Amino acid sequence: MVDTPSGETYAEIAARHGRSESRVRSGWARHPAWPKPIGRRGRQLVFDPAAVDKAIAEHIERPAVELEPRRLYTAKEIEALTGITAATIRADRSKGRWPAPDDSSGRAHRWYGATVTQALARRRGYHRTETDN
Repeated sequence: MVDTPSGETYAEIAARHGRSESRVRSGWARHPAWPKPIGRRGRQLVFDPAAVDKAIAEHIERPAVELEPRRLYTAKEIEALTGITAATIRADRSKGRWPAPDDSSGRAHRWYGATVTQALARRRGYHRTETDN
């Protein structure tokens, strides 16, 4: 009997993390920090779950940011704290996916931390849907 390596395939990793298999295979696995496969199960590559979790935690998942709810933040400050670029904020505003600034009295538009937190909660999270594969 052939000994198959214990580990996870792309599909199993995706199911465990609530993402689509294509997101894991075509997105996450292309990151330079993604672990090398430890073997194969049939035609599918198998990865060490601990190494996968480490790569995801260190390089892929965006940690939640704590913003002061009543403090005003500029787009550049939001970029530094969240990793979402000021250009993305401008583009999302023009498409109605980012709220209008809470204060536009100066040169820079500013948003309250509570407004930014709400906007971040509504952003697309790439969660698995019934049609993803």
